[in-house]
Amino acid sequence: MNVIVVGAGIAGLSTAWSLAKAGHDVSIVEQGPIPNPLAASGDHHRIIRRAYGTAAGYGRLITEAYEAWDELWADLGEDHLDARGFLCISREEGDEAEQYRDGLIAGGFPLEMFEPGEAVRRWPFLEPGSFRYAFFSPEGGALHCRKIASGIVKWLRANGANVFENSRVTDVDADAGRVTLADGGTMQADRIVVTAGAWVLKLFPELDGELKTFRTALAYVEPPADLKPAWEKAPIILDVGGNIDGYMIPLTRGAGMKFGSGLHKVRTSDADWNREPVEGEGEAIRNLFSPPIARISEYRITEVVTCAYTFTEDEKFFARQKGRCLIVSACSGHGYKFGASVGRRVAAAVADGDVEGLTRWLRAETV
Repeated sequence: MNVIVVGAGIAGLSTAWSLAKAGHDVSIVEQGPIPNPLAASGDHHRIIRRAYGTAAGYGRLITEAYEAWDELWADLGEDHLDARGFLCISREEGDEAEQYRDGLIAGGFPLEMFEPGEAVRRWPFLEPGSFRYAFFSPEGGALHCRKIASGIVKWLRANGANVFENSRVTDVDADAGRVTLADGGTMQADRIVVTAGAWVLKLFPELDGELKTFRTALAYVEPPADLKPAWEKAPIILDVGGNIDGYMIPLTRGAGMKFGSGLHKVRTSDADWNREPVEGEGEAIRNLFSPPIARISEYRITEVVTCAYTFTEDEKFFARQKGRCLIVSACSGHGYKFGASVGRRVAAAVADGDVEGLTRWLRAETV
């Protein structure tokens, strides 16, 4: 089968990898370079973790996610997961950190509890007296996105796939199986898979309402010199408690330290809107983390990276068949960790036509 994949974020790249492994003729088309720093999966790193609180199905899907990543590492000949575990800090009863803890306990997954004093001794960047407890789980870490994208592209080219960078698709004729490029050229295929992330609404505006686009930003920082050794050994900080939905990725494999918050997002109708950082944006993100991070003003902002991504109303993944085209959105702010497994499942659905089964899996309804 001849298949065109539109969009070379992690879902598209993994789908192309899985299709090529299955013997299909694959072309992947990306509007920018690969990796594309503007894509939701184009940043330096993303978190993988077992914790999902009340969304227990996604927590169980992590087992399959790890299996898929291991298959990918074997093909690439290199492992791009820094499996250093994750830490959560609870500051209020019932906050997200506590929901994560309860979900791990209910699922029988490993965690280690720490009283505040013990946590501060182990992780001296925490502010004494600012939190109720902390817990650590070994099942998590940082996936290095740009290294993964570069590795998959190299594998695709070595295994006969066509990789088109800086080739923007402007129209998809789902019935005819044809895509039109910005330069006026066209490409024809038996099947098309659209994994265009936040740009999918430019190709299928009728999905507006089911998919909502947001613009957010992430702050890279340089920690105080005396705390740098602690951060170099620290786990991922999945949640800092309270209501800020804040996470931190420490210094890992040469990539900088990152702060991100679910509070820092703005609804937009255009994935290209306001992609330049706003003055003071990095400091505003950083300051959300005090408490429980001590001496927050000493963390120097080194870079602010913007991001556009899609959400469904219930924050689950999305698939829709239209003619010869399969539209997949596995973004929703938490999709990267499932990237390799999403690619395998999408490729299987292209082959066997079971889009309903794919949709149930994407919504974590079959585990």
